[in-house]
Amino acid sequence: MDYFLVKQLHMSAATLSIILFITRAIWSVTENGLLHKRVVKILPHIIDTVLLVCGVILAIMIGPEQPWILTKIVLLIVYIGVGTIAIKRGKTRGTRATAALIAVAVFAYIVGVAINHDSLSWFA
Repeated sequence: MDYFLVKQLHMSAATLSIILFITRAIWSVTENGLLHKRVVKILPHIIDTVLLVCGVILAIMIGPEQPWILTKIVLLIVYIGVGTIAIKRGKTRGTRATAALIAVAVFAYIVGVAINHDSLSWFA
């Protein structure tokens, strides 16, 4: 498999993933009915599956002993947990909005880890 191709697909999926997340989070906070459309419920899972599969392939290609990869995995779990609060588990608009902002910040930190190959992300 071509590293560059997998990396490009991974980055494209990450970009689509955060765009869809932000859109869905806004719809969740504003209680927009579009959030409940079938395509809106399915498409993010498809994109996130591509993102995860590419991430695993890249980790195998790079070598999983890289500490920054473990950081990305841990932060991904945090992002998913906070993201579910932002989209559907948050009881109030304020809770969902706060969770959305935290999730976007975690995502940005993950991007910094990926770009810098350092667990300190943008602070390296």
